[in-house]
Amino acid sequence: MTVQPTTPYLRVDRHRLQRNVDHGAERAGGRRVALRPHAKTHKTTEIARLQLDAGAVGLTVATLGEAEVFAQHGCRDLFVAYPVWVDERAAARLRDLTDRATVAIGVDSVDSAVRAGRQLAPYAVEVMVEVDSGQHRTGCRPDEAGAVAVAATKAGLRVRGVFTFPGHSYAPDGRASAAADEARALATARDALLDEGLEVAVVSGGSTPSWDYLDPSVVTEARPGVYVFGDAQQWELGAMPPGSLALTCRATVVSHAGGRAVLDAGSKALGADRAAYSTGWGRLLHHPEARIVQLSEHHAVVDLAGAPLPPVGHQVDVVPNHCCATVNLADNLWVEEDGSLQPWPVAARGRNG
Repeated sequence: MTVQPTTPYLRVDRHRLQRNVDHGAERAGGRRVALRPHAKTHKTTEIARLQLDAGAVGLTVATLGEAEVFAQHGCRDLFVAYPVWVDERAAARLRDLTDRATVAIGVDSVDSAVRAGRQLAPYAVEVMVEVDSGQHRTGCRPDEAGAVAVAATKAGLRVRGVFTFPGHSYAPDGRASAAADEARALATARDALLDEGLEVAVVSGGSTPSWDYLDPSVVTEARPGVYVFGDAQQWELGAMPPGSLALTCRATVVSHAGGRAVLDAGSKALGADRAAYSTGWGRLLHHPEARIVQLSEHHAVVDLAGAPLPPVGHQVDVVPNHCCATVNLADNLWVEEDGSLQPWPVAARGRNG
């Protein structure tokens, strides 16, 4: 019997999801790069299994908590892609993880590398040196990567390679230039390690917006995340067309106040992210000209751009601006296939540390 959750709920089109997973694997294979998708997007063990079954070499995660969840559910190769400050508690958690999986963490300074080695050596936690390729969030300068890697090696850790996140690809007309910045930064970082006599097994980069422009002559591993679902940001950046968007928030029209459609899905269901280039707080999948123009905690106001208002009581599919933040608000993803809905728990929800 079909289960019918009450709105608002997150709906996943199973066919589109599988198509995106398969397409991602094909793109990576065609470029001869390994695929290590970022699981912070979906936080769901069923989707992780789809990715691994399609050929992913492992998963990328954002936190130790996410790593623990996916290790508990059988993922045997995990990369925590941020500079982990390894205190005693983090060290204990990482040591426990190595009993179940191959684990790598990011470092981006000599201090963090030395501290990680002090806490973790001789346990089998590997490190990746993060470099800044233009987002200016974390990462050392590319030409400093060799010094960081040497410090990690002297501290007793195995250095797997170098990585970056070209986050400035999330900008209009920034996709190609961010990928070019990524390639230059990673090539410089790779060469800095080689100049120190160190091996570089992995050169890791990639984001969903920049993936079309990834340079496989430099990058050996790609870590896109949003590609499995898509969202309004990818739609507006031109990275994913609406026909490939697999995740929506199913909402009900509850009012026509002010001559606009008011939905029962607000920021507590959709998330509150809105990039500077975004044209609204979200979009409607089947009404491309519509925009969410006002967002409160439990309601969204939609401007239909002159189109007829959906009747009160009618359900619509909202494409959230940023699917990663939206998923973290939900207990379940409701996966629809052949008219049937099945809940997939968001197992790593809230594992933010």
